Amino acid sequence: MDLYSEVKKLLSEIGPGRMRSTAYDTAWVARLVELDEPIGYEALEWLRENQLPDGSWGAKAPHYHHDRLISTLAAVSALARWGNDRDRNRLLRARLGIDTAIKGLSSDTVGETIGFEMIVPTLLDEAKELGAIERETDGFADLPLTIYNVSGSTITKRKSDNVLDRLESQRISKITKLPKGKISRNVTVAFSSEMVGRDGLEILDIENLQEKNGSISYSPSATAFYAMYIRPGDTSALKYLKDIAEKNNRIYGGGIPNVAPFDTFEPAWGLWNLSLTNILNNELRSLCDSHVEFLSNAWKPQVGIGFTSQYHPIDSDVTSVTFETLYRLGYHLDVSTILNFEEDGYFRCYDLESNPSISANIHVLGALREAGFDKDHPSVQMLIDFLDESRMFNMFWFDKWHSSPYYPTSHAIIGGIGFIDDMIIDAIGWIEDTQNPNGSWGYYCSTAEETAYCLQALFLWKRSGGRVRYDTIERGLDWLEKSMDPPYQPLWIGKCLYCPELVVRSAVLSALILGREN
Repeated sequence: MDLYSEVKKLLSEIGPGRMRSTAYDTAWVARLVELDEPIGYEALEWLRENQLPDGSWGAKAPHYHHDRLISTLAAVSALARWGNDRDRNRLLRARLGIDTAIKGLSSDTVGETIGFEMIVPTLLDEAKELGAIERETDGFADLPLTIYNVSGSTITKRKSDNVLDRLESQRISKITKLPKGKISRNVTVAFSSEMVGRDGLEILDIENLQEKNGSISYSPSATAFYAMYIRPGDTSALKYLKDIAEKNNRIYGGGIPNVAPFDTFEPAWGLWNLSLTNILNNELRSLCDSHVEFLSNAWKPQVGIGFTSQYHPIDSDVTSVTFETLYRLGYHLDVSTILNFEEDGYFRCYDLESNPSISANIHVLGALREAGFDKDHPSVQMLIDFLDESRMFNMFWFDKWHSSPYYPTSHAIIGGIGFIDDMIIDAIGWIEDTQNPNGSWGYYCSTAEETAYCLQALFLWKRSGGRVRYDTIERGLDWLEKSMDPPYQPLWIGKCLYCPELVVRSAVLSALILGREN
C-alpha cells in the first residue's frame, strides 16, 4: 500500500464533506412524493431496497436501537403515506422492527441520538394516525429505561418508569429554554425542526429559520420538512435537497446524508489525524494550505467555528480541534476563544445543551496543551477533574457524539499525555485487554475506525515513553492493513448513526503511517 499516494488523494478530496446515506434523512426526503418531486420517488425506492432483515431501517451494524427506532418510524411514515400494495408486507415487518428497537433502548450504552426526545413523540403520533402502529404506545409505556445523566462532572444512573413521559418532559424543558420561545437558525434545536410536526409550527421563527443555501441548519430531514409543511415547494430548499441527492447518488448510488455540507468538520478532523504523523512534509504540506486557509478564514475570533463554515451555533468541539490542528501546522490562533466556552466544572459544547460532551472537553484539553498551558493552570485542572470523574470503571470514556468508547478514550490518551498519565495508563491497559483475537478492536463488532483509534493512541503513548505490548500493536496493524478500505460502519451519532467517510479514512491512514514510523 502506497500510503503517501493515499494521503495525497485524501487531501485532494476533503472539503465539502462526504457522508454515507442514512435511512432517517432519506425517509424525510421521500415525503416529497407529495410534491411530485423526482427525488422523493428515488428516496422512496431507496427505502424499499434498504429495509433490514428484522424489518427495521437504520445502520446494519452496529445494531443501535435508538438509531433503528427513529429511522424505522421515519420510513414507516413515508411508506404508509405514499407506498403501494407491495409495501404492505414491509410495513408489517416494520412493526416487529419497531418493537425490537423499543425493547432494546436500554442496552444502548451512549443513549439517545440527537433530538431523539424531540422527534420520536411526533413520529409516533404520525405512525398511530396512519395505522402503522396498532397499540397505543407500542410497548413504550411500561418500558423501564436505564438513563445516564452527566451533570457538571458527575455521571449518575437512574431508571425511568415511562419513556414517553420522560421524552415529553425533556422536550418541554428544551422548548422552554429557547430564546423568546422560538426556534431559529441561531439555536441548535433548529437542526431538528421536523420535531414540531404539522401542528406545532407556531414555535418556529419562520422568517429566521432558513440558511442562505436553502437548508434548515444543514439538515436534509429538517429541510424536507420545511419544503413540505412550512413553505411547500420552496425553490431554494428543494435545490439544496436536489444537489445533495445528486451527489450521494453519484458516490453511493442513492439516499440522503444526515448533514451537508460539513466543510469545516471534515478538514479539521482529517488534518488532525494526519498531523499526528510526520508525513506532512513539504510536498504534502503544500496540499494542506488550502484547507488551512479555509479553516483560518472561517474562524471567528472570540467566537470559534462550527461544523460548517456558515453554521450559526458555534461549538467548543470543532473550535478546539481546529485550533489544535492549525497550531500543529504552524498557524497560531488566540486561545482565549476556547476559554470563552468555560463553565463551572467543564467546558460547554453548545449553548443550551442538556449535558456536557466528554469528547469536546477532551479536545479542549488537547488544544490547551498544544497552546502551552501547564498542568497547574486552573482550566487544565478543572478538565482533569472532569475527565477523572467521567471515567467508566476508572478505565475509559463514553461520549454523546460517538457510539464507541474507543473514540473518546483514544483521543483522551492523545490529548492528555503529560496531564493525565495515571488515567492514561489505565486506559492503555483497557485497550490492550479488549483487543479482539483477530487483532482488531470494536465495541459492537470489528471496525477499521475503532482499530485505527486504538493504534493511534498506543503509538503516541509509546512515542512519549509509555509502555505498550509489542504483540498488541503488531496484530492490530496486521488486521487494519487487510481491512482498511470502505465501506466503514456508521458509528457517529447525529439524529441517527452516520459515517463521515473521509474523516474515518484519515484516521485509518494516520494509524498505518504511525505504524511505519515507529
